[in-house]
Amino acid sequence: MKTFVIDIDRCIGCHNCQIVCKDEHCDNDWMPYAAPQPDTGQFWMKVNEKERGQTPKVKVSYTPILCQHCEDAPCMKAAKDGAVYRRDDGLVIIDPEKAKGQKAIMDACPYGVVYWNEALSVPQKCTGCAHLLDDGWKVPRCVDACAHDAILFGEEEELADLIAGSEELRPELKTQPRVRYRNLPKRFLAGEVADLEAEEVLIGAVVELTNLATGEKRTTTTDELGDFWFKQIEAAEYSLDVSYEGYLTRHVEDFISTVDRDLNVNTIALYKKP
Repeated sequence: MKTFVIDIDRCIGCHNCQIVCKDEHCDNDWMPYAAPQPDTGQFWMKVNEKERGQTPKVKVSYTPILCQHCEDAPCMKAAKDGAVYRRDDGLVIIDPEKAKGQKAIMDACPYGVVYWNEALSVPQKCTGCAHLLDDGWKVPRCVDACAHDAILFGEEEELADLIAGSEELRPELKTQPRVRYRNLPKRFLAGEVADLEAEEVLIGAVVELTNLATGEKRTTTTDELGDFWFKQIEAAEYSLDVSYEGYLTRHVEDFISTVDRDLNVNTIALYKKP
């Protein structure tokens, strides 16, 4: 069975996958798999861009989103007369002829990746470029266009090692998607450590992060700019303990929460021992 594996750490937001998907499907008739996609309003492959953090500790994450080709596909359950079916390779296809007028197919998708073509009165989505696979291509256009191997496609057995360390996009939906993600963004917490009296950042300061709910600890040191980063942490409340040779250790617990957002705690000042 075929599957997609998408590594968010490798995606740089070039949108090549999104562009070639439009190139392949706009104004092109790939029946019986897909009627032509409209020039605007639909993205069968879409790269979601999200800014995170607060200035100057800001990151941008890019997440390619496409049909999840679910094993337990809600769109199949909503379809009448076999308008949505699964191929032997695992790709879920909307039959453009049988699906005419069935807007319920679009409404049933909890990922929002099925679109309605008003002109043709038909629901549409990613086909995994089934027409190209039938013609001998090994991968869909989006995979072929990705210069950083952020999007991979192949047999489950071939991608087993990558699948083992992957996640579902929205596991609470329990749709058993055939699109798996690696390194989906979790929270980050960042800041800097400085001696404000000397107007100098402190390089190599030890920063310990403690999850107040679980007691789990993580440790890092400040870089050449005095900055520290804790990446891929849980949305939770934390405390920080900061130490540096010759300085008083500082414990910080107030307002350190990543429950609702990624967090820049700004400058943590340390003071020399008397």
